[in-house]
Amino acid sequence: MPEGNVAPGDPAVQERAAWHARAGLLLGNFTIGCGVMVAPGSLNDLARSLEVPVAVGGQLTSVGAVAMCLGAPLLAAALAGFDRRRLLTLSLLWFAVGHLLCALAPNFAVLLPLRAAAVLAAAVFTPQAAAAIGHMSTPQQRGRAITTIFLGWSVASVLGAPLHAWISEVFGWRWAYGLVAGLSLAGMAVVWRVIPDGVRPPALSLASWRRVFTHPVLMAMVAVTALFSAGQFTPFAYIAPWLRQVRGASPEAVSLFFFWFGAFGVMGNLLLSRHVDRIGPARATGWMIAAMALGMALWPLSTGMTSLLLLITPWAFGCFASNSAQQARFGLAAPELAGALMALNTSAIYLGQALGAGGGGLLLAASGYDVLPWVGLAWLLAAWALSHWAARQPLHLHPDDRT
Repeated sequence: MPEGNVAPGDPAVQERAAWHARAGLLLGNFTIGCGVMVAPGSLNDLARSLEVPVAVGGQLTSVGAVAMCLGAPLLAAALAGFDRRRLLTLSLLWFAVGHLLCALAPNFAVLLPLRAAAVLAAAVFTPQAAAAIGHMSTPQQRGRAITTIFLGWSVASVLGAPLHAWISEVFGWRWAYGLVAGLSLAGMAVVWRVIPDGVRPPALSLASWRRVFTHPVLMAMVAVTALFSAGQFTPFAYIAPWLRQVRGASPEAVSLFFFWFGAFGVMGNLLLSRHVDRIGPARATGWMIAAMALGMALWPLSTGMTSLLLLITPWAFGCFASNSAQQARFGLAAPELAGALMALNTSAIYLGQALGAGGGGLLLAASGYDVLPWVGLAWLLAAWALSHWAARQPLHLHPDDRT
């Protein structure tokens, strides 16, 4: 019997099982984060190896993002009745097989659709993990539980992105994709072990989906995620080649940049997880977006690696915490609609990535690297303004959408 499937009468055992479930889903999100970050992290060697321009290679990020953007709400609706233990385990298996096939792809034309298919698993795992842990948690612990499992994304940015950058520079990009496949298999085994049978958040009717899509405040909150994701990925998808081509950074320096960025991302997410239920996720979202905007505005003032690392620290601090705050925001705003909202939020993340990476590639080809942080800043300021507006509006939820 899996550890999470415990007798209901023992609070200590229940608490231990809940901790194991959070840890298992955190590991799953770490795997998903590593898979998403492998495209920008390995872009330098991939572009060289497959003989494609950097702007073309960057479309691995945008095409994968489009697949996840479209897949998240559609798959959430199609798979709503599935037991979450099996659904989450199978999604990690798909992620593993997909990235193994990517590692074996003979050319870019084959790699591109394989990558799009592989990352559909991320469109399933991330929102359904959040919905599952929210369903398993009490209302008082729901915000912290959701933000805790998103620490996996932050840890992926600390360990995964710099490791991908280093592996691809030293051994080749195929080994970086192979690492994702191996991590996915390990995550699959852990999730199967710690998630109990019978976790089934309430399935949403067509009427519930319609209420979500026609609710102006909820959809504005979803749009906030798309805007700040676009702001981040306009420059972030091209940071590795920018460091090498413009700053002349070594492979070790590129890895150091990603490690620094991710380390402060973890700090931001840890602090958010501890305090989100006290300060409120809407306010936390605004603070994290403001921090990112500050870092983006300071970036062009850097003159070397040391000043660059210092100036982008506010951006790094808010990078992953902003999405965690948004997930908690949805989980608390309308718990009965959380599955749909988190799927749409995941969709918005990847829509923003597609807009950012795709638009950034066009800007890069037309005007070079210098314009990217300023366009990213404009996206972030728009996200902050919309988030502030949404936080001040009454939700006026349908009675069925409240706990």
